[in-house]
Amino acid sequence: MKSTSSPWFMVQTQKFSMRIDKRIPLVLGLILLISFIILVLHVGVGEYNISPVDVLNTLLGREVGDKNYHFVVMELRLPRAIVAWLVGAALGASGAIVQGLTRNPLASPDLTGVTAGASAAAVLLIIFMPEVPKEWLPLAAFAGGILVAIILYMFAWRSGSASAGDSPIRLILVGIGLSSVLGAFVSFALTFGDLWYVQSAMMWLSGSVYASDWGDIQSILPWILICLPLAFLTARDLNALNLGEDVAQGLGLQITIRRGFLLLLSVALAAVTVTVAGIIGFVGLIAPHLSRRLVGSLHEGLIPASAFVGGFVVIFSDLLGRTIMAPTEIPAGIITSIVGVPFFLYLLWKREQV
Repeated sequence: MKSTSSPWFMVQTQKFSMRIDKRIPLVLGLILLISFIILVLHVGVGEYNISPVDVLNTLLGREVGDKNYHFVVMELRLPRAIVAWLVGAALGASGAIVQGLTRNPLASPDLTGVTAGASAAAVLLIIFMPEVPKEWLPLAAFAGGILVAIILYMFAWRSGSASAGDSPIRLILVGIGLSSVLGAFVSFALTFGDLWYVQSAMMWLSGSVYASDWGDIQSILPWILICLPLAFLTARDLNALNLGEDVAQGLGLQITIRRGFLLLLSVALAAVTVTVAGIIGFVGLIAPHLSRRLVGSLHEGLIPASAFVGGFVVIFSDLLGRTIMAPTEIPAGIITSIVGVPFFLYLLWKREQV
């Protein structure tokens, strides 16, 4: 058998990567097109229905029959749709990084407790420190997510080995335990906090992009514009780590530093979504799995595909939540959980059958 660190292996991997790359732009373009169609429908649906043609004309700045269309589209609905897509993109990319980092197809930011840590830190600010400016929420969520990630790293990886990759159930169990502890803290805050701020936190924790505005876009877009390109640039590191520690070290990869940097990226992407949408679960689990079927397992294609698929999942979930029980709205986080829980159980059952 040829060594995985041999020139032959590297050449074959490069050839395989080139074959995959040829279909990636087509797949990404198709996902974006479908997402844009969903966005147009999303913006047009509501108590004040607007036809897709009028939505497009309004987006393009053309004259439309009703002058109210501009306000409804540009101020009320378009920011919400964009926030939904950006949140999904960040969660999808974060999920792809976490799964690649741990070599664990069951891993995701919410299942590992990272989003629970981010939400606990944000709830702390919302309820007990309401005087803190809203602009500090992303940093607080990031700090909470990082703290949980460090604890997870310490417990899920045994000293000197990648046990999280070798024993996937350990990662899930540690994540569930951390999520339970943080959930208890959030419950304590909701029980003893001021009623006004508790109501605000409860609406936020449901996992909703309701009432999102352009300010929300401005608060999360810089994080995403920085972290997503960095995630793409680290794709080769994830490919190497997936081949095993020995191969990665043979390729000259500084495993500890790379792992830490990738962990920071995944936490940053997941944490920033918590600040504007609360906890929208299972997107980081679903998006990478769907993307592997579309572009393969190499992370040069998997990370952007996971981001695009994640964006589609959340914006479509928000559209469903707005329409299936109209005029009552169901938060997008509830829709993704309804789909995500059976999907997770299926993956767990499938893994046990192997």
